[in-house]
Amino acid sequence: MRLKNKIAIVTGGASGFGKGIVERFVKEGAKVVIADVNYEAAKALQCITGESTIAVNVDVSKKNEVDKMIEVTLKHFSEINILVQNAAIGMKPQSLLDTSEELFDRLFAVNVKSVYLGAKALIPILKKQGKGGVILNTVSTAALRPRPGLTIYNSTKGALIPMTKALALEVAEYRIRVNGICPVAGETPMLKDFLGSVNPEENHKKFISTIPLGRLAEPEDVANAALYLCSEEANFITGVMLEIDGGRVI
Repeated sequence: MRLKNKIAIVTGGASGFGKGIVERFVKEGAKVVIADVNYEAAKALQCITGESTIAVNVDVSKKNEVDKMIEVTLKHFSEINILVQNAAIGMKPQSLLDTSEELFDRLFAVNVKSVYLGAKALIPILKKQGKGGVILNTVSTAALRPRPGLTIYNSTKGALIPMTKALALEVAEYRIRVNGICPVAGETPMLKDFLGSVNPEENHKKFISTIPLGRLAEPEDVANAALYLCSEEANFITGVMLEIDGGRVI
């Protein structure tokens, strides 16, 4: 029970890596807010995980909805200890010249602005509580070893590295730790976007061939890393980017 009596919010918590994190956190004793734009999926996961969770419908790119997420969490659980900022969207492979301004704006709103909004809404609460806390941002190996055809997506994930590290320095005096996890692509709903619509099966095989350990990430892999960084075992770790990639970025 490494997270006993901890209250956590997991954005993008209804599927993929986020779902894995929610399920693992609950097993380790946490109360968890499943925050997702797909409210039906969040409610379905709540039914499985029981009284330890609540589902919240949120578009993390919108300030009023992020603020509401924090408000609902405090109303239901009285405090917040952990924020896992996992929500993100991907894109189909295409050149920068073919990437629309609309897609550019949407990617940066969901993948970058949301991390700013979440931290800005939560940090005053953590400071007031006076118990420290943890913010964990899901970055990506795309920030460390970019792939062609995903320039804008790579850029959104790359932006999270200095944001995470700088914020870790800003809030260290309040015992608030800020870290990032960098998973390689996984067998999740987002994978179909990255593989594209032309020869997805062949692209799948090629991608796996670039990973020394010979497979993509599983939600459990990411959940285990998130658990460690959000637990007291990591209470002297802040500002790190933990690679969960089977050796992909070596």
